[in-house]
Amino acid sequence: MRPPSRSSVIPILILAAAIFLWVFDTYRQASPTRTVAETRQPAETSPRPSRTGGYETFHGCTLAPDRGNDGDSFRVKLPDGRTEIIRLYFVDTPESAFKSYGGGENNHRRIAEQAADMGGISPQQAVAIGKKAKAFTLGALGKSAFTIHTAWDSPFNDERYHAFVEFTAEGKPRFLHELLVEKGLARIHTKGAPLPDGTSARKQKDRLMKLQSIAKANESGAWGL
Repeated sequence: MRPPSRSSVIPILILAAAIFLWVFDTYRQASPTRTVAETRQPAETSPRPSRTGGYETFHGCTLAPDRGNDGDSFRVKLPDGRTEIIRLYFVDTPESAFKSYGGGENNHRRIAEQAADMGGISPQQAVAIGKKAKAFTLGALGKSAFTIHTAWDSPFNDERYHAFVEFTAEGKPRFLHELLVEKGLARIHTKGAPLPDGTSARKQKDRLMKLQSIAKANESGAWGL
């Protein structure tokens, strides 16, 4: 028997290919495959910061672990997942430890200045207050989410940005820097700025001076040593 000629095989191959494509298309329509995009979870949309006065306002911030976290400077996690180190306006809490750095530098002189500004306490007492301030700040911000208001100014170009921190304390919104002064855990120092609601820096400093007077009268924090 003679084998089929090439001319007779080609139509058979074309017919077989057509049948295969028809079967494949029918199967795909009956049971469609999922695309890569369909198999991924939808990306969570990061909330954009709002604007309050001259500041960007981030709600729902949380405290982020960092060995440098202190009473007035700490790392926060923003709602979009970024972490930034923020520094409080208006106040300076004492150093929470005596430290020595390379080249013979240390923070002892700064601690002595802080001690003098907080009623003339000893450097050792100032460090003790610094530890209390650190515990208060990290404890308060570690409990629940909080809000920061910042203009992203970094006075020392060290990626620490000034900010106001607002959170709920005793059932009402409070600014962290005010509470630190009220509790005698910080001196009124460093850069001031208008509050997010437009209150001038001058008026805010006057309020802080009143809060400091209350702390002195109540012998709170450093003022009770």
